[in-house]
Amino acid sequence: MTTVLFVGGLDSSGWAGLLRDCAAAAEFGVRTKVAATAVTAQTDGALSAHYPVPGPVVARQIEAAGAVDAVKVGMLSTAGVVSALDGALSRYAGPVVLDPVLAASSGAALLTLGGLALLVERVLPRVTLLTPNLPELAVLASALGLSGAAEAEIVAAIMARGTAAVLVKGGHDSTPARCEDRLYLRAAADPLRFDDPLRFDGPRHPISLRGTGCHLASAIAAALALGADLPEAVRQGRASLDQRFRTEMASRAA
Repeated sequence: MTTVLFVGGLDSSGWAGLLRDCAAAAEFGVRTKVAATAVTAQTDGALSAHYPVPGPVVARQIEAAGAVDAVKVGMLSTAGVVSALDGALSRYAGPVVLDPVLAASSGAALLTLGGLALLVERVLPRVTLLTPNLPELAVLASALGLSGAAEAEIVAAIMARGTAAVLVKGGHDSTPARCEDRLYLRAAADPLRFDDPLRFDGPRHPISLRGTGCHLASAIAAALALGADLPEAVRQGRASLDQRFRTEMASRAA
């Protein structure tokens, strides 16, 4: 059976983290395995507890999960966890989707500065698709020495590190009615460059949900595991997230 491994934090509310990953993947009918990197207690307003799992324990979890068809990575918490992930990915050849979870919805940091530096240096080269939102892209730009640079310049620097593709999510932009995500892929004629991004446009829903980044990246990973190419996987992931919004809106209206 097609299987996806989720590496990330446990959010007891179920709105984000590993529980959200598994819920998104279940829509695609894939089997899920997990490796927990941290245990958290958080709401929309605050992160009240954050207990990182030691790196060696994360490494043993990934090893015990065995063979999988795709990996989705979320919260990593510490440099030790990032190092453990790097070691595991060095022995894995399938697709890797990295959602760079750098802060909670409340703003609390979820990855140390040392962990971020190691992520840029050692994990980005192993990633099939990076899915930053605009604030996360700005943090990555700073780590790359590109604070204030244009989006295309930041993406070029990320892909120069070895990342195969980048999906910049537009949920935090200022467009009131629409939300655009941009998928940057390497140019077929010159893998050191990328084509103009593929643009995915949709309505901006009038409610706020935690874990939307987790859901989208996990749905994309599930679609990749089932054999979709990157553009199609992004389309399917966005459709899955859109349905989550519509279901939640209908529930609140009932």
